[in-house]
Amino acid sequence: MSIYSKIKIRLTITDYKRNICIWITFVIQGGEFYIMKELPKISEAELEVMKVLWSKSPQTANEVIKVLESTTDWKPKTVRTLINRLVQKEAISYHKDTGSVYAYYPLVSQECYLQVETKSLLKRFYGAAFKPLLVNFLKEEKLSSEDINELKRILDEKTEENQRKES
Repeated sequence: MSIYSKIKIRLTITDYKRNICIWITFVIQGGEFYIMKELPKISEAELEVMKVLWSKSPQTANEVIKVLESTTDWKPKTVRTLINRLVQKEAISYHKDTGSVYAYYPLVSQECYLQVETKSLLKRFYGAAFKPLLVNFLKEEKLSSEDINELKRILDEKTEENQRKES
């Protein structure tokens, strides 16, 4: 069984208008490493496979199929095709487990994927303006007292952070 590890470095480039966040993932597998520069485009179906691998990795194709059988009506061949697409896109990779069985693991972290997709959604629907999105969400969503307190805490932290930057 091959050993793999990931090192993720966040580079923040600051210009006079904004901060630009770049995630570079170094993937080390069997003594070799490569750099993953851009987040691959992941379809809705491929995202379901990613969710399974984010929940537990590494997993064999049969393990992924078993999990997805309970939530989708996909045939095993469909899941294997999705896995192969994700390997080609370098969203996941694999190592040889026992015999001729491959174990798959994500190269893209869930956190990084969510960050990029959130920014993409924000840009498409709100022209990269966060406030209209947040206002729309708060008006439409039913929030528990716990959710509201968490949002208040985050906003208080942001306020303190901004005040420190301004002084």
